[in-house]
Amino acid sequence: MQGDTYRNWLGALDPSAPLSLYFHVPFCAEMCAFCGCHTKIVRRYEPVARYLETLQAEVDLVAGALPARFGAAFIHWGGGSPTMLRGEDWRRIHDHLHKRFDFVPDDEIAVELDPRTATEPYIRELAAAGVNRVSLGAQDFHPEVQAAIQRIQPFEQTARVVDWLRGNGIEAINIDLMYGLPFQNEARVLESIAQTVSLAPSRVALFGYAHVPWMKSHQKLIDEAALPGPMARFRQAEAAARALEQAGYRRIGLDHFALPSDSLTIALDRGHLRRNFQGYTVDAAQTLIGFGASAIGALPQGYVQNDPGLRTYAAAIAEGSFAVKRGLQLSADDRLRRDVIERLMCEMTVDLATVGARHGVTPGVFNEDLESLAPLVADGMISISEDRLTMTEAGRPFVRVAAAAFDRYLAANRARHAIAV
Repeated sequence: MQGDTYRNWLGALDPSAPLSLYFHVPFCAEMCAFCGCHTKIVRRYEPVARYLETLQAEVDLVAGALPARFGAAFIHWGGGSPTMLRGEDWRRIHDHLHKRFDFVPDDEIAVELDPRTATEPYIRELAAAGVNRVSLGAQDFHPEVQAAIQRIQPFEQTARVVDWLRGNGIEAINIDLMYGLPFQNEARVLESIAQTVSLAPSRVALFGYAHVPWMKSHQKLIDEAALPGPMARFRQAEAAARALEQAGYRRIGLDHFALPSDSLTIALDRGHLRRNFQGYTVDAAQTLIGFGASAIGALPQGYVQNDPGLRTYAAAIAEGSFAVKRGLQLSADDRLRRDVIERLMCEMTVDLATVGARHGVTPGVFNEDLESLAPLVADGMISISEDRLTMTEAGRPFVRVAAAAFDRYLAANRARHAIAV
């Protein structure tokens, strides 16, 4: 995709519709062996400072291509580790954003925070910059598991950061956990769940570790013999889910859990839950603009991704050009299938007639896809009644497999992948 196409897409956006902004910070102080993120290890602040200048220049470039001044309803900082930025950087970058965008009332500004490097003064800077939701990576609190994934983070350290966040007015707290890690078993997973619940986060994300050393070479540091097998992974995931539900969390889609008062739960009950490349969200914006190396954007016209190379990304922005590396313009069939997949992933059920009517097609266009699901139906994972497809409770962990039946790109481009559960 050419940068001119992206510029045209931006110029055609509706100014009355708020945007969602995503910022990718591809730096970490050290590499965790389980990591699947696009990141680079840096020991000095200078590369981070230069990158921040480039981000600000990209903000100016995008804002200049928009047809008017837009509102921003959701802002998310991911990585890598966004907390490689210094405390004073947060107000500087958000002051810069305020020059280019209007922050709408009740906006959400979320940051992924590494508890191992956080300090209370740093959290005060986040709060002062308007951050009102924080995601904390924990993965597992057992010392042997932490040693195996090269991420030493005692529970007490995470608990202290949670106290600091609440003490500075940041009440919306997410904690990310994983199953399928080396040396994990059900007992250890449940112990981590109990410790997490004691912190009363608003949301818990429970991800399965994806062992893909052919894609992420640092994962070769993990002893494959210490990884639980498929059935053990499944049992860990289901035991953790039951424990979270017993603790009062609602199961949201495939891998999220939220308190009844959290906006994710409310969105699920109202039929407004969404899913994007970041996971489950209440973000209703039709346009997500990605900033930074490798960042992904989703516009009404299609998807774009920035160049993942730090040098080539920075060089393009310095020249006043968009750093788009690739993109995909959506067809009518793409939009139809995206709608089906999103509803199935969010609600565990989808009425194909209702979705089809929104796109001007009949449910018959899905006959071939439904036929491919026959094995899951036979195994009691899915029920199909007239035009409605529903995951059974036993089938919930396999919703990705069901959704894949409607993904023509996946069928046409099969490659090596991590196991589905």
